[in-house]
Amino acid sequence: MQKIDVIEYLPKIMTELQKGVLVNTKNGDKLNTMTIAWGQVGVEWNKFVFTAYIRHTRFTHEQIENSKEFTVSVPLERTPHIAKIIGFCGFKNGKNIDKFKECNLTAIDGIDVQSPAIKEIPLTLECKVIYKQEQEHNNIPKDLYEKFYKNTPSSDGTKTNDDHHTVYYGEIVNAYIV
Repeated sequence: MQKIDVIEYLPKIMTELQKGVLVNTKNGDKLNTMTIAWGQVGVEWNKFVFTAYIRHTRFTHEQIENSKEFTVSVPLERTPHIAKIIGFCGFKNGKNIDKFKECNLTAIDGIDVQSPAIKEIPLTLECKVIYKQEQEHNNIPKDLYEKFYKNTPSSDGTKTNDDHHTVYYGEIVNAYIV
């Protein structure tokens, strides 16, 4: 593993985030990965943090609530194969399937966290949750609520989810390329 400077790779992280990156979790023996496109890297309490927005209905939410940590996997190249993985992991529920197996992903043990890195998507941020904030429905502007929350299909496609996100502030405790 090659350690990296988060600031040096920040343009790549933010560019890829807009296209979708993976948030990975481990709780007990259960691994999961999920695509996100909402998040940012910043400084809070003199610490580098990655903030990840995770809906309550997602299995990843349950995993982070239990483990208090996650990793972020960022592609260094956006190949058709990587795009397919990102797409699959954004629409399938990890509670019911093993996304690592379905996508032939290689889990690599984290250094400072239990959550894995992914060999095929090598830029990795290891994060420990230091704070979380629940979104307040009444504080979301109506136009954004209508666009991003009301009548949005759930990850299994069977219902609409009117749920909001928990914003997880993960202190970046390690950053590297697998």
